[in-house]
Amino acid sequence: MRLKALIVAVAASIAALTALSGCSSQEPYTPPEATPVVSSPAIGQDGVLRVGVNSQAAPLAGSNSAGDIVGFDVDLASAVADELGLKVEIVDVKDAGDDALSGGEVDLVMGVEQDAFGGDVWTSDPYLQTAIALFSSDSSASAPTADSSPVIAVQTSSTSSWMAENEFGAPALVRESGLVEAFEAMGSGEAGYVAADAVRGTYVVSSNADLSGSIVALMQQPTGYSVAILATNTELQEAVQNALDTIVNGGMIDVLDMKWLGTEWDLSSVPLTAGATAGTTSQETTEGEEGTTSGPSEAGGNAVTPSEAAEA
Repeated sequence: MRLKALIVAVAASIAALTALSGCSSQEPYTPPEATPVVSSPAIGQDGVLRVGVNSQAAPLAGSNSAGDIVGFDVDLASAVADELGLKVEIVDVKDAGDDALSGGEVDLVMGVEQDAFGGDVWTSDPYLQTAIALFSSDSSASAPTADSSPVIAVQTSSTSSWMAENEFGAPALVRESGLVEAFEAMGSGEAGYVAADAVRGTYVVSSNADLSGSIVALMQQPTGYSVAILATNTELQEAVQNALDTIVNGGMIDVLDMKWLGTEWDLSSVPLTAGATAGTTSQETTEGEEGTTSGPSEAGGNAVTPSEAAEA
């Protein structure tokens, strides 16, 4: 009798647990909605952060084979919006980010160098270092000097070509239509170096199996890509900077570095060339900077788009 009673009790317990499990599977967990940190008039539309990017500036932003805008800035914009309790809307502003910002089309613009838009615009602390860099097929190569007569492949009509010519002279340059062609020229031995924006050049190499090159020197002190917001919008400035600090300190930015550049990203220890400049100049903006929203892209006639692998 005692054994029979025990069997009945165990069976009842199993039946109760099964019933509870069934109820649980029918009621999936729904996370609570985040409370927005900012609202209008700090943003143009309640609940939505409208972010301007330049879709011609991979890996910051570019179009994949499906026509979607993807990239480092797109991922970062989503993370910032999450921190602010908002949904994100990506707006392709091309190279007219300042006009989109002043015209109220977007709340902020990403991928902007700190002095690109002038005094009417506030820029955040840089979230991604960059500089005009020299790449070599030999990762142990030393920084060249003008006296060493280096041969440097550049993209025509780019900031990199202007800076390389300014430091090493016009005869040192092999001018190509795009960055891919510049790296191909180095790979074939036609040039010993490639001059390019550090971020754009690294992305081109990491997303093309047939290309190689490592940064061996910088032709300017590292600058960086920042978020731009109207100078009068102090509420959004504070909220975005706090969100960026959380993302950077929490390690999310390192994840994006690996995803889009294929490496941990730190230019602080890279040596400078003898004629390295202090940073961005007004002529750089006029000539066009790779990957910024203030001038033409250095992708040239064969713009580099984010690879399918990078989207994973």
